[in-house]
Amino acid sequence: MAEGGTSPVRRSSLRQQIADALRDEVLTGRLQGGRHFTVKEIADTYGVSATPVREALVDLAAQGLLEVEQHRGFQVRRLTAEDFRSLTDAQVFVAEAAFRHLSEHGMGELAAADLASVRRRAVDAARAAQAGVLDVLIGCDLRFWRELVAMGGNPHISEFLDRMRAQTWIYAVPHLRALPDLAGVCWSDHVALVGAVEARDTETARRLTKEYHRHIRALMDKLAPARS
Repeated sequence: MAEGGTSPVRRSSLRQQIADALRDEVLTGRLQGGRHFTVKEIADTYGVSATPVREALVDLAAQGLLEVEQHRGFQVRRLTAEDFRSLTDAQVFVAEAAFRHLSEHGMGELAAADLASVRRRAVDAARAAQAGVLDVLIGCDLRFWRELVAMGGNPHISEFLDRMRAQTWIYAVPHLRALPDLAGVCWSDHVALVGAVEARDTETARRLTKEYHRHIRALMDKLAPARS
């Protein structure tokens, strides 16, 4: 796919398509932590020119999913157990602040109109967690939290939490895939959480968020006790 003559809109779309595809590869563990690659390698894989690939990789590095290696290319970020603990602590802090904001100020007009979409995301995420379909769960869970927090009308909070949750999944996925059966293993109270937020029940929303925090921390301590 040649880049010459491509309009800015089309090139931007290609850059986003490549970033989305690689993000999915990283989040689902198909590109594992520590994996090295070059711009040329990815460009050859997708059959595109180097420019949109380089831009997509820089975008993913800015999201904390990749690391730039001087004169070598890129590497999938390898997160430690300490990184994971710090990220989950930060997620609870940010989510609680978002829920307080929702309770005090209400939902933005667009977020309120999209409440049905958030409920659907919650149902899909809960079903995937209960069934143990990890690839589906990751996408549904990320979209659920992103849309839920966005109802407060502050896209920066939503984006910040999304980045932290994506990095948490990068750490957790390899350990989860080691289990023979994931049915019922992952947290699945998405529906209850969206109900609490809709009712502006901040205490219940905080409790459910802390339950998620305890659940994922205990699960990772069990699955990776000596892999720090």
